[in-house]
Order: sequence, then structure tokens, then C-alpha cells
Amino acid sequence: MDEKLVKTYVPMTETAFYILLSLVQPKHGYAITDSVKKMTKDRIVLGPGTIYGSLSKMKKDQLITIIQEESNRKIYQITNLGKEVLEVEKKRIEELYQNSRGGK
Repeated sequence: MDEKLVKTYVPMTETAFYILLSLVQPKHGYAITDSVKKMTKDRIVLGPGTIYGSLSKMKKDQLITIIQEESNRKIYQITNLGKEVLEVEKKRIEELYQNSRGGK
């Protein structure tokens, strides 16, 4: 795993975390925003600038890939590298949670 890339993304913003988490299943931009909105019970609503800026950066960093393009709609999916980075972040969050409970 690329340690420099991990340091860029971890700790991860909630936006990045939920985008990667939603892309475990392939989705287009609107479906990602809808998925994040549902997962967070409307707490996080991603605007077009946020979602497409994040997708562009993640694609450049090879955390996600475009698996299909149909008309003007791109279908994105998390890559193996993206899954590794997401796992590092999940472990970090789990450690935070465990420590907040007194290490139980």
C-alpha cells in the first residue's frame, strides 16, 4: 500500500469516507449522493461540486475507477487500493470508538 497516499486520506473526511463506502457497489454520481444521504439519515447532503471534485481526486489517486460510461453518466467503483485505504480508516475509527469507551 502507498503510505504517502494513506497519509493523504487518513484521517479521512466524512465526505470521502461515505463516498468510498458507497462505491463498494458501482454507482453514478447521483446514486452516490443518494446513498450517502440515506446512510447518514439526511445529515450529509453532497452538492455537485463536492461530489464531482471528490470523485475526480479519488480517481486521480486510483482509489476509484470508472467502470462504465453511458451517455453523460459515469459509473464509479472503489478499487482494491481504495478498499485498503477505507479499511485503514475503519480501523482508526474503531480505535477511537474503543478508546472512548475506556478500551473495552
